[in-house]
Amino acid sequence: MKTILIIEDEAQTRSIFLKCLEFEGFRAVGASDGTSGVAMAQQHSPDLVVCDIMMPDMDGYSVLSTLRKSRQTALIPLIFLTAKVTMADLRRGMELGADDYLTKPCTVEQFLAAINSRLQRQAEISELYGTAPVQSGNPSSAPAPHPIFPADPKLASVFHFIEAHYRQPISLSDVAQQAGYSPAYLTNLVQSHTGRTVKQWIIERRMAEAKTLLTKTSESVRYIAEASGYSDAGYFTRQFRQFHGVSPQAWRQQSVAKITN
Repeated sequence: MKTILIIEDEAQTRSIFLKCLEFEGFRAVGASDGTSGVAMAQQHSPDLVVCDIMMPDMDGYSVLSTLRKSRQTALIPLIFLTAKVTMADLRRGMELGADDYLTKPCTVEQFLAAINSRLQRQAEISELYGTAPVQSGNPSSAPAPHPIFPADPKLASVFHFIEAHYRQPISLSDVAQQAGYSPAYLTNLVQSHTGRTVKQWIIERRMAEAKTLLTKTSESVRYIAEASGYSDAGYFTRQFRQFHGVSPQAWRQQSVAKITN
C-alpha cells in the first residue's frame, strides 16, 4: 500500500484529499503545517508528498528544501499545491527539485491523476536505473533514446516517449501526460535542463531520422518525410531547409559527395 503525505493548512481541503486517497486504497497521512509535515515525512517515509506552497509557519519551498537535504527524504517525489503559478514559481520549484504542480482549486480526478502519474513515473525510473524492484511499466523494453538526447534521469521518460512516438503526431500535452508532468512544468523542466523545448526535441529527433534516411537510402523525399513523422512532404522540406539551410535533395547530394570523396 502506497503512503501519501498531504501537507495543507486548510483543514477542509486536507480532509477532502485524505478521504479520497483512503477511498482509492492509499494510506493517507496529513499535516496542518510545514514543520509537522517535515516531521511526518521523516516518520512515515511516504511514497509521495503533496504540499501547499503558501503556509504560515514554513512555506512549501522551505519544506521541499528541508526534505531534499535529508538522505532519508531526498528522493521522495513532491507535488506542489498552489492557487497561482508564475514562471518564477515554476523555476524556483524546479531548482529545489519539485516534481509537479497542481493548481487550486483542482478536481478530485485531477488530484488523483497527478498522484498516480507521478507514482507510475517514479516506479519506471526506479526500474530503469535499477534503484528499486519493478512496480509498474517496463521502460527497459522501450527503444533506447537516440544519442542526440542527453542522459538525464529526470527526463528519461520524456526522451523514451519521444523516441517511441516521433513518427506519429505528438504534442507537448501527449509527452507531459506520459511523463507524469503538467505541460507547464514539463516545458520549464526541459528548458532548464537542456536549453530546448519539448517541440524542439521532437523536431530534432525527426531531423536525425531524415538525415539518416537521406544518406543511407535512395527513397523519395515524400517517403522519407512520412518515415520521419511528417504527413506533409512540403512542410517537411520547408522545416528541413529552415534547420539545415538547404533542401533535403541538396543535403543528400552533399552527404553522398562527402562519402565518395
